[in-house]
Amino acid sequence: MYPLANDLTIVYRSKRPKDVHCYTPGIAITSSRRIVATLDLGGDGVKDLPGPKGSRAGGTRFGMGKVYVSDDGGQFWIERCTFPFWHARPFIAGERLYVLGHAGDLMIIASDDEGETWSAPITLSSNIKWHGSSCNVDYSRQYVYLALDERRDLSIEGWNTAGLAPRVLRGRIDQDLLDPNSWTVSESLPFNEIVSPSDFDLFGIPFYSTPLRAPAELGSGRLCAPMGWLEPNIVRFHNPAHLWHDPSGRTLHLFLRTNTGGTGYAALVKVVEHHDGRLTTALETVPSGKKAFLIPLPGGHLKFFLLFDSKTGLYWLLSSQPTDSMVRLTHMPQARYNLPNNERHRLQLHFSRNCIDWCFAGLVTVGETERHSRNYASMAVDGDDLLVLCRSGDDEGRDSQYTNLITFHRIKDFRRLVH
Repeated sequence: MYPLANDLTIVYRSKRPKDVHCYTPGIAITSSRRIVATLDLGGDGVKDLPGPKGSRAGGTRFGMGKVYVSDDGGQFWIERCTFPFWHARPFIAGERLYVLGHAGDLMIIASDDEGETWSAPITLSSNIKWHGSSCNVDYSRQYVYLALDERRDLSIEGWNTAGLAPRVLRGRIDQDLLDPNSWTVSESLPFNEIVSPSDFDLFGIPFYSTPLRAPAELGSGRLCAPMGWLEPNIVRFHNPAHLWHDPSGRTLHLFLRTNTGGTGYAALVKVVEHHDGRLTTALETVPSGKKAFLIPLPGGHLKFFLLFDSKTGLYWLLSSQPTDSMVRLTHMPQARYNLPNNERHRLQLHFSRNCIDWCFAGLVTVGETERHSRNYASMAVDGDDLLVLCRSGDDEGRDSQYTNLITFHRIKDFRRLVH
């Protein structure tokens, strides 16, 4: 039974694996069942690659994205576009295929022929710094919804998840989404304006102590960033029996990867659509009146992907499986990236009827060693199968974080896993 899809098809392999790294795979399926894959490249070597690229960190670092398509179910892939932004995800709105990401400001491209040809990149925001990943896409009424992070508080040193503010983008499907006026963006606050590490006790959160605005060096080259969140997925609760169901259909819930230094928790906020069109963010509560800011979620400490399957009424969760997060820093495997909670080679699948109680469905794919990452994945339903696009690595990659492969996996008849 396990792994569910350990055989892999390589979509992209870096020809310079030590200085050109693969990130952020995204997947979509067109009406003709063409599979569209997006990915982005980073690292010092990107500046020397041919094709358009975006700059960051004052123009000293560069990134680029690529679109690949497959017409045979994912066995063979053809490159169709290179674009100058990253953290991109593909999605379909109306008859059009889009890819949205950022290079500081939000950027978008579109295709009217299922990915064969693409428009020039369009900038959607002005002087706003964004962060994100290829998380899920939601559709309701005549709108499409995506969630990203705004880099709001820029004064925090190192890996800055404490200063990120999750924001929902809403666009009308029947409008031209290359037009900035077609989008509405939610209001939100960054993590460090909502909670403080001192607010938590009795849960072992945060796992390590850090300064509020700088990382703590816990060992040689092993850094723990201040507590924060990132990479939101959108969830709608369709079941009227769910405590958080909104009969009006105007409440979205954001489930966010949470940087606590440990494992097992995600963050939760809700976004409410008002009749005047505004989107505002608030904390959710439980019947006692307590705020439900942190919730249990398998693999919530690393990037995860949530997908609602209307046929079963179940939510499916793709995430990294930790097995050894309590190891002492002095006893960590050499291949482990940074902290003990950073195992990245075991990709797991769960299902749930309510996004709180999760049932284990199986391991999707497992790397031969910790260096062989299988993480940061995205997924899509193709009939009875579940398609998975994964940020992967082998012995040629720099390490388990800075990987050299994007791989494709298929879980056949995935609904049979429900038990």
